[in-house]
Amino acid sequence: MQALVVAAHGSHLNPDASAPAYAHSDAIRETGAFDEVRETFWKEEPHFRDVLRTLEADEVFVVPLFISEGYFTERVIPRELRLEGWDPDLWDSDGTSAGHATLEPSDVDKTVHYCGPVGTHDAMTDVIVRRAESVTDDPTVGDGVGLAVVGHGTDRNEHSAKAIEYHADRVRDRDRFDEVRALFMDEEPEVDDVTDHLESQELVLVPLFVADGYHTREDIPEDVGLTDDYRRGWDVPAAVEGRRIWYAGAVGTERLLADVILERAADAGAKIDTETGVAGRLEYTGSDTGPRSPDAATNGGGSE
Repeated sequence: MQALVVAAHGSHLNPDASAPAYAHSDAIRETGAFDEVRETFWKEEPHFRDVLRTLEADEVFVVPLFISEGYFTERVIPRELRLEGWDPDLWDSDGTSAGHATLEPSDVDKTVHYCGPVGTHDAMTDVIVRRAESVTDDPTVGDGVGLAVVGHGTDRNEHSAKAIEYHADRVRDRDRFDEVRALFMDEEPEVDDVTDHLESQELVLVPLFVADGYHTREDIPEDVGLTDDYRRGWDVPAAVEGRRIWYAGAVGTERLLADVILERAADAGAKIDTETGVAGRLEYTGSDTGPRSPDAATNGGGSE
C-alpha cells in the first residue's frame, strides 16, 4: 500500500487557510491514485506529528503544500515527522530544485519519501499561467499584457524570493507575455509600485501564495490601489493610474495544483500514472479568482 500526505500550514484564525489542502487532497483521492490520502497541518488538526500514525500504508509520500524551500519544509516538517537522518542537503537543492529523500521515521515502521515543496516544482509555472487565464477568462492571454508574479519576500529566508523569481524567469522565457516581473511585499521591487515596474496597459497580478488570507485579500489589493478599503472589494479588472489590472486569487487555489502534488509524488517514485491524474480525470472548470465583495474578504493568518 502507498499513501499520500499533503502537509500544509493551516491557521487558527483564517478558515480558508486549509481549504486548498482539503480541495487538492479530495481531487487526488477521487482518482484512486493512492490507497490513502491525508491532509496534515502545523496550525490545525491532524498535526504533522500525528499523521503517520493514522496511516495503514507502509510506504508514504509526503508533499509539502508550501511555496518556498525554507524553515517549514527543511526543519519543521521533518522534525515533526521524526525523520531519522534528515538533512536539507539530501534534497541537493540550490533553493529551487529540491528533489526527494527516502527516510525512516523513528517511531513507526514506515518508509517515507519526503518531497520538495510544490512551489519550487517546475510544473508550478504552468499553474501561474493557468491562473492568469482564469482571472482574465482568456485561454490565450499574453499578447499586449504584462504579468507580475507576486510573492512575500523576506530578509529572514534567502529562499523566499527565489521561487518567485524562478517562475517569473520561466514564464518570461516562453515569450508569451509582453513583460514579466517578480514583485514582492516586503522587499524590492515592491508590488506597491507595480505601475512603475511594468509598462503594459493591461496587467495581470498572480500572487504566489498557497491560500487566500490577509496578504492576498487585504494588503496587496490596498497597496496596489485596487481599492481604498478591502472590505468594499474591488473590480476585476480594476483601473489603476490609467492601467487595467486583473488581480487573481492565490495560486494555491488553482485546481491544477493537484497535478503538481501528483508530479512531486511521482518524481519520488510513487506508482501512479500522471498522464491520467487530476487534470486527466477531472474536467477543468476554472476556480475562484479572489474576493470582490466585502463578504468574500476574510481577515486572519494562514499558509501563504
